[in-house]
Amino acid sequence: MSVVLMQHALLLAMVLFALGTIGVLMRRNLIVMLMSVEIMLNATGLAFIAAGSRWGQADGQVMFILILALAAAEVAVGLALILRLYQRLGTLDADAADSMRG
Repeated sequence: MSVVLMQHALLLAMVLFALGTIGVLMRRNLIVMLMSVEIMLNATGLAFIAAGSRWGQADGQVMFILILALAAAEVAVGLALILRLYQRLGTLDADAADSMRG
């Protein structure tokens, strides 16, 4: 069985986090932005797992479980807001939500 080096896992986490950041900054579709935030959360979870396995501690796995709970709550609230915006505006464009100012 081959062992994955910590540097490889952290490099993958960094690439995933960068892709998620680019997705949030470049795309205007709210669903794609929500998925990009999920990619960023999974990248941080991978970094915690890699660091925890490097030092032989279960702390990384505990943090990943907390990140998964946070991601589930974020998806539930985010999708509810997106559905409400779509009902009200008829589009999923993030710039269209700017017209809802008081």
